[in-house]
Amino acid sequence: MTPSDPARAWTPVTLGADVPAPKGAYSPGVRAGDFLYVSGQVPRDPRTGELVGADDVAAQSRQTLANLRGVLEAGGATLRDVVSVSVHLARVDDWGAFDAVYRETFQPPFPTRTVVGATLRGILVEVTAVAYVGGR
Repeated sequence: MTPSDPARAWTPVTLGADVPAPKGAYSPGVRAGDFLYVSGQVPRDPRTGELVGADDVAAQSRQTLANLRGVLEAGGATLRDVVSVSVHLARVDDWGAFDAVYRETFQPPFPTRTVVGATLRGILVEVTAVAYVGGR
């Protein structure tokens, strides 16, 4: 995480010197009180920006969830701290393949989850999450 701004009641999460800053105007994650909010993660290698998995939703899902894990760890959280997940799929029929990878990544009890179809500009999956960090 980066130092907090006294004018804000939250702290942005950064991913380290070896990971370029986002190209857009957003933070990869934000710590606000007892919660960590993770911006939409996509199937790109965070260091190179290269798309992982071409047209393979399982490979893209694994990379996307690995990126989610990276932001959580940078913010002092783990996958077990996640309480809510939002998933955007370019092809709604990929739900089953995504769910299989999700079950490999998360353990019961599972967080709440919403999955919706979306136009994602050349990728198949995007995931956002909220983690409870309870004062850590």
